[in-house]
Formats: sequence, structure tokens, C-alpha cells
Amino acid sequence: MPQDDDEDPRNGAVEANDHAHQSPLKKPRLTRPISEPDILQEFSHHQQGFARINNGSFGSCPRSVLSAQNTWHLRFLQQPDEFFFNSLRKGILESRAAVKALINADDVDDVSLVDNATTAAAIVLQQVGRQFADGSFRKNDAVIMFHCAFPAVKKSIGAYIGPAGGSVVEVRLPFPVRSNEEIIAEFKKGLERGKINGGRVRFAMIDHITSMPSVVLPVRELIRVCREEGVDQVFVDGAHSIGSVPVDVKEIDADFYVSNLYKWFFAPPAVAFLHCKNSKGLVDLHHPVVSQEYGKGLALESSWVGNRDYTPQLVVPSILEFVNRFEGGIKGIMKRNHDGVVKMGTMLAESWGTMLGSPPEMCASMIMVGLPSRLCVTSDDDAMSLRTHLRVYHRIEVPTYYQALRNEDRDPKDKDGFITGYVRISRQIYNTDEDYHRLKNAINQILEDGKICSMLPVE
Repeated sequence: MPQDDDEDPRNGAVEANDHAHQSPLKKPRLTRPISEPDILQEFSHHQQGFARINNGSFGSCPRSVLSAQNTWHLRFLQQPDEFFFNSLRKGILESRAAVKALINADDVDDVSLVDNATTAAAIVLQQVGRQFADGSFRKNDAVIMFHCAFPAVKKSIGAYIGPAGGSVVEVRLPFPVRSNEEIIAEFKKGLERGKINGGRVRFAMIDHITSMPSVVLPVRELIRVCREEGVDQVFVDGAHSIGSVPVDVKEIDADFYVSNLYKWFFAPPAVAFLHCKNSKGLVDLHHPVVSQEYGKGLALESSWVGNRDYTPQLVVPSILEFVNRFEGGIKGIMKRNHDGVVKMGTMLAESWGTMLGSPPEMCASMIMVGLPSRLCVTSDDDAMSLRTHLRVYHRIEVPTYYQALRNEDRDPKDKDGFITGYVRISRQIYNTDEDYHRLKNAINQILEDGKICSMLPVE
């Protein structure tokens, strides 16, 4: 893994500038270094006996941050009026300021805290839909995205863009993937398809890290291509990014960038940041829930959407206290997780006689590992049966993936046939190597028993 922090190949972000106070990305001063027993205690609320190698889906929150969240809860319950008038907005602003420094944003007003990436997509896509509906965009203009965009985001595009008259171009992500160049080449082909019948691609939805299959995309290069081709706006869905890869919104240069804080940055669910470049000029950008703050800018609109639980938005400073107990802070955690997942992914591929779904430099804290062809993963149902079987009978939680055969020259093989099944393994600080050896042994046991996916018991 490259060591030059200023040119990380996974997005090329440089370190955040020091605005008024030390950036959370700069090497922190360790106040009380964390030990391995401390880590075990921080995550002792996890169900015991499970190999939990699916941090990517729901994330994880340490006890110290949960304790801080509970303190905020009690402050609200003890005296709601005082909390609302004197504490809530101030606390959310402090969290937004911490995120601003973390992602190297110019202005705290460009940073809003929302529930999740799905909410952020709805915020942005509703204004894109309005531009199609009011004639600012023409009926044969298009939105472009990768075919493996998160399902909820794809549904949002269908809900907001299709009825307004826009068309959608889906770019197939090459997988298994060998290089950034082949991703960029496919994306350029998609942009050309968007010009058919004299149309233009007006909006691009680009993942920073795709969910399934999981690959770190070359976002800076893809955005550069969009600018060259005259795409009006680019939204980066970085749901898995913060805490997993460096995020510098100036370097990335998207119009909109969202990342969930609860997946890889230890927040309780649910909170995400949405960065809007030059937000003061975006007068038509609004939270879908209209409240008393409507019209005061997205950051304030998002800070109050009615009486609800705001504590996930308030604990960002406590999260920074937690991550800064690690050597190297969040950067040290990212390197630890990346190196660990590559090591364990390589171990699994060697044991099963398969391969990784991408080069190590194109993964973050998750990596795809090919399953032995003898398992006969021939459908999405087969993949889900295997996932359920591993949970119920082996106490292993890991996502599984089916990849249909597409091109015999490209489709990967092991000694017995074509590989069509994969697991997506995650590595977070609470994981141990034993978690992955359990997965290795479980798959090997299924093969020794002569079972295939369609034969596995699931209940």
C-alpha cells in the first residue's frame, strides 16, 4: 500500500488544511493510547461467538461513543426546552465544524448533517428532477450512474428523474476489475451513449466505493472526465468512504459529496454529512422534510426536521476523541484495516484456489474474494442461501455476491470451473484473524461434505 499521504491512489486526497484548529487528519497527540484489551471492551456489546466480518453494511459504534450519546439523550429528556434553545444547534454546529476540518471543506455552511446517503441523494435528486420538469433540462438529456449503484439510490433516480422526463444511462462496472483505466473507459462509453439524439448528460452519480461488488473507483479522474464533457453536476456517493479512505472534497471536486459517519467512522446510526460546493448559490436545494427552518439554507434545514433523535449528529467530537487514541488517528485506523483486509483476503483466495476481485490498491477496508466454483453459486438466490447458511450454522456474518458469466476471455476460473460467487469481507478494528480463518474453514467444510449452494440448509 502506498505510503505517500498526498497521493493516495484510492482518491488522491491531500491532508486537510489547518483551519483555526488542528485538522483531525493531522497526526494526533495521543492523550491515552488504546490497547487491545481496551478495544475488546469498547466493542464488548457485540454478540459473542459471531465472526462479524460485515462492518460495511451497518458499521459499529464503540461503548465510549454510545456513552456520550446517552449523555446527550439524558440532557434532552431532563430539560427539553433548555436543550432545544441552548444546546442542540450549538452542538450540531460543533459537529459540522469537525467534519469541515476532517474533509478539508472551505465553509462550514457547505456541510450539512443528514440521516444517511439515501437522504442526501433525495435532497440532490429532487432539485435535478425539478430542472427536468421546468424545462431547464431537455427531455432527451440524461443522468449517468454505474449499474451497481446502491439500490436505494437507483430507486431515487427512478423516482425523481424518470417521471420528470429525464433518461438514465447505466455504466456496467467491469468486475473482476483489473485497473482504473478500464473503469474510466467504460464510463466514457456511457457518456457517449448519453449524447444520442442530441441529448446531454446533465448529472452524474458516481460511487467512491461501490457497495456490491466493492471497488474503490477513481473518482477524481471520473469527475475530470465529466468536467471535460460538460456534465452540469456530479454527486459522489461516498457512503463507505469516511474512515475508510482519505476524503478531501477540494481535491475530489464534486458538486455534492456524501458519506455515512456510522459505517466506518464509529458513529451510532444514523448520521451522514453532505458537502455541497458553494452552497450559498444553491437556493433550490432543500431537505425533503419541510420544517420551520425552510429557506434558511440546507445546513439549517437539516439541523431541525421536527422532534426526533439528534444525538447521532452530536457525538462527532466524541468520535474524534476515540479515533485519536490510536497511533496515527483515523489515518492509522484506515491503514490498519486496509492492510488487514488485504492480508486476510489473500489468505482466503490462496486457501480456496481463487482470486481477489480487484487489485489491493483498489480496495479500502472491504475486499471481494472469489468462492470455489464447486460451490455452484449460479444465482442471487444461491448467494443468499450461502450467506444465511453461514450465519445460522457457522455463526459467520459475511455478504455474498453472484456474478454472472459475461465474457469467457475475462471470466475468472479456478481448477474446477468458472468463478461466479464472491464474499465481501470487511476489516474493522474489533476483528481478529480468527474471524477469517473461521470463514475459510466453513467453506472448506461445505466442500468436503460434497454440498453445493442449492443443497445447503438455511434454517
